[in-house]
Amino acid sequence: MADFIQQHVTGQLLVSLIVMAVVVHVILGSVTICIYGERKISAYIQDRIGPNRTGFDFGLPALGFLKGFLGLGQALADGLKFFVKEDYRPTNVDKILFTLAPAICIVPALIGFVILPWGGVWDMPEITIPLIFMDLTVGGEAVHVAGAHISIGVVYLLAVASMGVYGITLGGWASNNKYSFIGGLRATAQMISYEIPMGLALLATLLVLGTFMPEEIVRQQVESGWGILSMPLAAVLFYVCALAESNRAPFDNAEAEQELVGGYHTEYSSMRFALFFLAEYAHLITGSAFFALLFLGGYHLPIPGLSQLTSPENTGIIAVLVKFTVFFTKAMGMVFFAMLIRWTIPRMRYDQVMQLGWQSMIPLGMVLIVATSVMVYLGWTGMLALIVMNIAVAAVVLIAQPILSRAFGSSTGNRKIKLYGSRFNPVEGTDVSAAPTDAMALEDRPVQGTVQTT
Repeated sequence: MADFIQQHVTGQLLVSLIVMAVVVHVILGSVTICIYGERKISAYIQDRIGPNRTGFDFGLPALGFLKGFLGLGQALADGLKFFVKEDYRPTNVDKILFTLAPAICIVPALIGFVILPWGGVWDMPEITIPLIFMDLTVGGEAVHVAGAHISIGVVYLLAVASMGVYGITLGGWASNNKYSFIGGLRATAQMISYEIPMGLALLATLLVLGTFMPEEIVRQQVESGWGILSMPLAAVLFYVCALAESNRAPFDNAEAEQELVGGYHTEYSSMRFALFFLAEYAHLITGSAFFALLFLGGYHLPIPGLSQLTSPENTGIIAVLVKFTVFFTKAMGMVFFAMLIRWTIPRMRYDQVMQLGWQSMIPLGMVLIVATSVMVYLGWTGMLALIVMNIAVAAVVLIAQPILSRAFGSSTGNRKIKLYGSRFNPVEGTDVSAAPTDAMALEDRPVQGTVQTT
């Protein structure tokens, strides 16, 4: 028994288990940051303050100095609300699937990250762990700071990410609600439509990189430059598809409160609804980390002083911690960029979403993959040559798109209509301002502030 444990329990196994446990909790904790960030970003864009009253005093006088506290307790209050709300289940629903759907949605979101090389490679020293019946010796080798170092990591992540739509579809169908059912159907059609251009963009990028191994993807970008510089069209395609598959605005037609009440989670409440909420942010974080791996150099940061520390050749423990921080910071940066998109761009009509996928993004992806294949075959894989190729493909698509739209009569674009009297089109001689003017509304910490409230 001791020999079996010594043979199979390796340093790589222990590091992988630690990474999986740490990253799962980091992602779950990041959801609270995302909730607070979403509220603050939306408030900023809408000329508001946002959360500024809920602190961490919990009504206790001894913790009065934490009252307000920039509204950082708002995410905690939201989480507690989910726990104490009634777990309502309508009659005539499919009880088993209604309960399983949120779990089916959250599980793929929390297992996709395992192939990401969060900290690169670590030269693990030899460590002796005392057990009850033996002393276990592990380490003394180079280990990958990732949940699983496998050659099909990219394929695994794509397969796992696409499984999340099953929970949405089952939840919409099992709810016995027409609005929920339509939301589930929309999510399914949207996933099928945008999985194709995402795969094409990914394939074009991997053709240039020449590897499926996540660690090698980072190494290639360190040597040849970040993917977003050499393959900008693929980066745009991939990120837009990631937003669509995460049901983020402007592709949140599966929820569409103005049309479907709440979409697939209309009948859900309490922690069942919270799981859908959590899955959306977890999918977004994982997708953003995947984008950072493919197009932003992963954990590498080409800044003097940090370039050597985040190099794949640096395998010290300090370098591992810095790499993890850099990688996760890039992922969260893309998450907050998605929030800016949500509160800046209005939701598209569903026919426009389908048209964008099938008549614009898929053709663009096909042209891009053909052009990239030709460049790789000719050996023209330098950054300058690839940039010229991307510009040429973008020019061809921009010229051909309106011609084909007129030829087939497929244009469903919206005509811009000025809203007379708005701050963007004010009445002549007036100055429209949507910002609050009341002093109380402008005070970020009204409880501790100087504004008189009585």
